[in-house]
Amino acid sequence: MAIQFTLIYTYGGYSITFLNVILFFTWCLFIWETFLNLRQIRVAKSTKTPPKEIVSLMDEAAFDKAGRYSVEKLSGFYSISLLSVILHFQVIGWVWRKAVDHLIHSEILISLLFTVYFAVFQFFDSLPWSYYRNFVIEARYGFNKQTLGFFIKDKVKSLLVGLVIGLPIIAALIWIIKAGGQYFYIYAYGFTFAVSMIIMFIYPEFIAPIFDRYEHFPDCELRTKIEDLAAQIGFPLKKLFVVEGSKRSSHSNAYFYGFGKNKRIVLFDTLIRGFKMPNASSSKTSDAVNESDDVAEDKGCDDDEEILAVLAHELGHWKMNHVTINLIIAQFNIFFMFFVFGQLMNMDMMFIEFGFPPSTAPTVLRLIVIFQFLFMPYSTVLDFLTTMLLRKFEFQADAFAVSIKPGEKLKNALLVLTKDNLSFPVYDWLYSLCNLSHPSIIERIKAIDEAEKKKE
Repeated sequence: MAIQFTLIYTYGGYSITFLNVILFFTWCLFIWETFLNLRQIRVAKSTKTPPKEIVSLMDEAAFDKAGRYSVEKLSGFYSISLLSVILHFQVIGWVWRKAVDHLIHSEILISLLFTVYFAVFQFFDSLPWSYYRNFVIEARYGFNKQTLGFFIKDKVKSLLVGLVIGLPIIAALIWIIKAGGQYFYIYAYGFTFAVSMIIMFIYPEFIAPIFDRYEHFPDCELRTKIEDLAAQIGFPLKKLFVVEGSKRSSHSNAYFYGFGKNKRIVLFDTLIRGFKMPNASSSKTSDAVNESDDVAEDKGCDDDEEILAVLAHELGHWKMNHVTINLIIAQFNIFFMFFVFGQLMNMDMMFIEFGFPPSTAPTVLRLIVIFQFLFMPYSTVLDFLTTMLLRKFEFQADAFAVSIKPGEKLKNALLVLTKDNLSFPVYDWLYSLCNLSHPSIIERIKAIDEAEKKKE
């Protein structure tokens, strides 16, 4: 089939098509992100000494290592080039026709096969880059703790779990759009809301354990202190878990989840220096790297009060309703996008450039084009505004933690995590503004000091 392009505007002998517009904005966005990355690379390479706020925990050698790590993590040129090839040569339409060759009677079944094709393609396309990130960059800086067998098994599980969950959702959504009539977007939104709530409920209990090992936090003095902290602020803690994060990485984290009065807290084993997973001897397999036990010896917080300060920050997000606010914003956004999709989905001319003659574009293709490409400018602005909001939430959660725990303990914990995770503490102001949902460690330390003064 010959490649066709839909003319939408002509000026001075130059023709502009939908594809031109999509590619133009995509490349403009890539150039902007590259510009920001280059600004950050310049800062990372030119800043030779650690700021005074962190010099006590990060010497010049560690600071230089963090700078090199931050530079190597910045993304490159490949993804945007691949997307341009896919769009220009109408690969999406070609893949759809291959799916039709196998299943010609049902749009929903063809859509599912189409989804499988692209999921498998993305799996193999991302595999070498994921391998490089984990076994070259992360390993070079001492973070990767996976073997090749564990890595491949983890990727295959991600693919299969994604398909098992995603395919029924796609099938139901296509059916709702086709059968829902003029106001299908209301039903589509209601369906996605229900699905998101169900996934939020089942993911920690049934899906996350497929990938990582979770254990009940052992009875000890720290557990008692955590339970006392939760009771102090009214957090309805029902279960306390530790996850074996050291099996795949030495990065540290902690989080909470759950609905209503049924909340759980999860700590990574790498957050607590010297921590050993319960029944550690039985958890070792040929897929786990033996060095994981050593990681806990020299990384993480060794002061219970520092760990409690980190948890006070996380629980501050709950206390100040940040999770609820984010959920409400997300729901308004999803409804708005479905509403706009309903107004645009029958504009057949825009789908010709994806390899579909008028009135033949399937529903799944219309979803992809409108949600992923036409919404790109809107999503870019929304991402920026969301980043601003999340930065504000982080400062608020820090201030809450300082209100119930010594600010010095929170600062020490953040400094330890910065050092352990090789987080480069110095950022270009524009890069930070556009990319960092968490303020830099320097900004947070200054804000914590201000909050501590107000407490006094």
